[in-house]
Amino acid sequence: QVQLVESGGGLVQAGGSLRLSCAASGGTFSSYSMGWFRQAPGKEREFVGAISWSGGRTDYADSVKGRFTISRDNAKKTVYLQMNSLNTEDTAVYYCAAANRGWPISRRNACPYWGQGTQVTISS
Repeated sequence: QVQLVESGGGLVQAGGSLRLSCAASGGTFSSYSMGWFRQAPGKEREFVGAISWSGGRTDYADSVKGRFTISRDNAKKTVYLQMNSLNTEDTAVYYCAAANRGWPISRRNACPYWGQGTQVTISS
């Protein structure tokens, strides 16, 4: 079973960038597809992006395509979410999630493992 810990959140001005990290422990990291989801106040948790266990496939929500990039370092057991051109609508708690050899994982119920989340706040 894999445990996930997110980091890198914070307060950024609109137009700025942030890089989130998700460190995994337990399990075989290279066997897990990894996803990022986010939840804004009063809204449902939504899919942001995902990367397959091999790193060969990625998937993004339309709202972040061209601005966000997901990557992974299997040696460090870490997945990253590089976020550029941030706007106030990106304000949310960002969660890392994992699915053992699952794909696609854009649905929340595809991912049995979740981190605690990290807050991202974009100021105008």
